[in-house]
Amino acid sequence: MITVRRAAPGFANWQGLLDLILSSFAPMDGRVAPPSSANRLTTDRLRKRAAEEVLFLAHKQQHLLGCVFARPEPDHIYLGKLAVAPGHQGIGIGGHLVGLVQDMGRNAGLPVVLETRIELVENHAAFAKMGFVKTDETAHPGYDRPTSITMEWRVPLFAPQIRD
Repeated sequence: MITVRRAAPGFANWQGLLDLILSSFAPMDGRVAPPSSANRLTTDRLRKRAAEEVLFLAHKQQHLLGCVFARPEPDHIYLGKLAVAPGHQGIGIGGHLVGLVQDMGRNAGLPVVLETRIELVENHAAFAKMGFVKTDETAHPGYDRPTSITMEWRVPLFAPQIRD
């Protein structure tokens, strides 16, 4: 059984988390320009990020299968470093992790924002299926073409039904 929940306060498997992210992001090497910022992560950076953001993890027993970071901002929740272990992708773990961040947004009344590389069209489609829409294109410093797209999920508005 796979368990998906917020990281426990005593979480200490920073090397395992780094390995998970690097293995999940490895297929981007040579495919996206500039290279993914995941390649600059360290266990210390992950520890610091987890202290400042909300970290959700997916486990099967003691095996780490997925993660996502959620950073509350004044006007949105930023979703970053979504990773699912190779061999466990495509079975709903990523969707479940994203759903937890969407729940944060719903509870706070805030949209959820993410960035994905322009080349990763399969990610654009996957996020669109989860209700995200493209809102912007941006270029990393030094690039004269878009390198990333911004996508946003808005809290659904439920209008009361008026009956005659």
